[in-house]
Amino acid sequence: MSTAQGARTYAALVQELADGGLIDARWRRVWDAVPRSQFIPRDAWRQLRDRCEPLLAAEDWCALVNSDEPVITQLDDGVEGGPGIATSSNSQPSMTARMLGLLEVEDGMSVLEIGTGTGFVAALLCERLGDRQVHSVEVDPVLAQEAAVRLAGAGYRPHLRIGDGEQPWPGMELVDRTITTCALRHIPHAVVRQVRPGGIIVAPLARDFWSGALVQLHVQGDGTAVGPVCGSAMYMPMRSHRPVEHRIEGSGRQRAAGLDPARILDMGFALYAGARLPGVRASAKETVEGARVWLSHERGAAATTATGEPVWQYGPSPLWEEIEAVWWEYEKLGSPEPEQFGLTVAEGGQRIWLSDPHNVIEPRS
Repeated sequence: MSTAQGARTYAALVQELADGGLIDARWRRVWDAVPRSQFIPRDAWRQLRDRCEPLLAAEDWCALVNSDEPVITQLDDGVEGGPGIATSSNSQPSMTARMLGLLEVEDGMSVLEIGTGTGFVAALLCERLGDRQVHSVEVDPVLAQEAAVRLAGAGYRPHLRIGDGEQPWPGMELVDRTITTCALRHIPHAVVRQVRPGGIIVAPLARDFWSGALVQLHVQGDGTAVGPVCGSAMYMPMRSHRPVEHRIEGSGRQRAAGLDPARILDMGFALYAGARLPGVRASAKETVEGARVWLSHERGAAATTATGEPVWQYGPSPLWEEIEAVWWEYEKLGSPEPEQFGLTVAEGGQRIWLSDPHNVIEPRS
């Protein structure tokens, strides 16, 4: 680590957020008043590509805390001796600023945060709106207690609760805004019902075919919530929304390569394909040549390939051919950008749409 990295300050981080247009003057005063370091435990990790690296030296800890990077604050749900998988973090500051901007809060509004984590976002909201206007729920009792201590130590006392954010908060009046700091497979309608008409929900989504889409939903008078995709946001999934492994059936069948798998990594295509092919899960990693992908279906089919390599398919149906067919549909539509998609949440579920809420993307038959 260079001396310059080690000497970086929180003030420099906040200035970077302001220079990037992520915080206005009002939010600038809030960030200045709430040092990130007060809300990050000494035992923390840096997320690398293949592992979480412990921050053993104090200067490493300070450098990461004052950077525009996430800080991992829990591994393996807090259970010792696990594989070292990150399960809680203090989010990347620029992403936090983006989400708070999309929340469009005004003085006097009330906010529900789902996923207290370290307590940092709750503290920012308290500084902006006042303690009485902020509610925050955390499913992990240890994290919740640690966050409560940090918040009280910094002089903030929001309404805190230990529980599943997917469930209603007993006795809480309708709020003006909800922000979710964990990724959801779907927006529970119980969350929508806690927000008054005209309110806003900001949440990252992590579906089977794709993850990392950030949505800003406006709650309607009829109880639905409708809004656009607003770029990407990678968050750890809500515990009750973690993916379930698919059981793969049958032996492998090889065929010649067709569609370059690197193309399906595009977020626009992933949003479209996820709506057209419900139940299909995709994962991928970039390679020197392009990409390697793995796909599976809840009904037992699977496919895997890499740029320049043959395709292997398994199970009862030719899954890769289905992916290719949906790709050509997407191209015929003009390869729409992620921001052209949106989401509608109703009591019966949620639907992805393209360009207009009435233009719902239907699953393939």
